[in-house]
Amino acid sequence: MLKMEIKGLLMDPVSNMPVVVLRDAANGVFLPIWVGIFEANAIALQMEKITTPRPMTHDLLRNLLSELETKVERIVINDLRDNTFFARIHLLRGDTRWNVDSRPSDAIALALRVDAEIFVEEDVLEKSKSLRPEGDDGDPDRLKKWLEEVSPEDLGKYPM
Repeated sequence: MLKMEIKGLLMDPVSNMPVVVLRDAANGVFLPIWVGIFEANAIALQMEKITTPRPMTHDLLRNLLSELETKVERIVINDLRDNTFFARIHLLRGDTRWNVDSRPSDAIALALRVDAEIFVEEDVLEKSKSLRPEGDDGDPDRLKKWLEEVSPEDLGKYPM
């Protein structure tokens, strides 16, 4: 399992879909995860430290967990099947641990709000090497090459 950080949130120039870019700080491995517009917005709001007048869904989750004295220990992106990523949210309350199924985008949005670490299983990184977004008929290494060369300015307003 590799600890990842959010490198940025950007629009894929080919599919025109938002992409959360995770990076392993130790060896520079990237994992792009295509997400929906609403999920990207939830992530962007937290990255920009924007407070909404009323709690958004992930803020509500954070507040509920806090009231229940439950800590998010970490999130783990643990599988990739049929171009779909899967994640687990690892929770701790007292001596009791749970892990709950989640979409990676929701897990990431929550992790940002509670300052939890983000991990990816190594086999997910292996499986993701051939992953292409829907509608991308081009070079499968295009995004990888672009991510390796991208500058912070190219990541738009959400670089990390």
